[in-house]
Amino acid sequence: MTSQPSIIALIPARAGSKRVPGKNIRPLAGHPLIAYTIATAINSGIFKRVIVSTDSEVIGQIARDYGAEVPFLRSPAFATDSSPDLEWIREVLIRLKDQEQIYDCYMILRPTSPFRQVSTIQRAWEVFLNHKGIDSLRAVEKCQQHPGKMWVRRGDLIEPLLTGNEPSLANQQKITTPWHSTPYQSLPEVYVQNASLEIAWCRVIWETNTIAGTKIVPFFTEGFEGLDINDAKDWWYAEYLLAQGEAVLPSL
Repeated sequence: MTSQPSIIALIPARAGSKRVPGKNIRPLAGHPLIAYTIATAINSGIFKRVIVSTDSEVIGQIARDYGAEVPFLRSPAFATDSSPDLEWIREVLIRLKDQEQIYDCYMILRPTSPFRQVSTIQRAWEVFLNHKGIDSLRAVEKCQQHPGKMWVRRGDLIEPLLTGNEPSLANQQKITTPWHSTPYQSLPEVYVQNASLEIAWCRVIWETNTIAGTKIVPFFTEGFEGLDINDAKDWWYAEYLLAQGEAVLPSL
């Protein structure tokens, strides 16, 4: 019987959020936001380690209180507004390797998706394992604002972002009407990534210098699993969903 590849959970939680200051540890329903991501990771039962990458001692201690590991603080150079994920993930993998801790895969779980459930993580891991020869898996959902109705500015004029002739978005039936004047239901389905989770083989970091590679399988989130809290409006919406009983937080 072939053993499953090893996987670790990586939870990014830098301290410098500007749109919602301190959002990673801001209380939601009585607990720090990050607590729900830590709990789902631990309770999923698939991870060898659940590691929080943060540049803050305060966040680090809260993460430990809820059961995560914070083996070291993230380097300040990799904790700026413009720092790509590649930098901090590579730092984590290098420092683990220095400790002779080497794993096959990693899953990125961002604290800003509090409605992600244990079952969400388990489903995604199963999808990943069932696809051979891929680099990564990324959570997506059907987009609400179709790019076929988006425009770019050209001097004093605007032009459609997409013309309708893009081969990768070709529909089964030819659409002669410009996409910007076509009913949404007649446009080809387009998906947008959300922040709930990503899975990749660790080799992808070293082979492609990216966190996802090129062969990416989709994971379709359901309901509010992919809701991402980025600003004050999102926070209000999350609290509204909880108050109305439309969404449920994972158990701690």
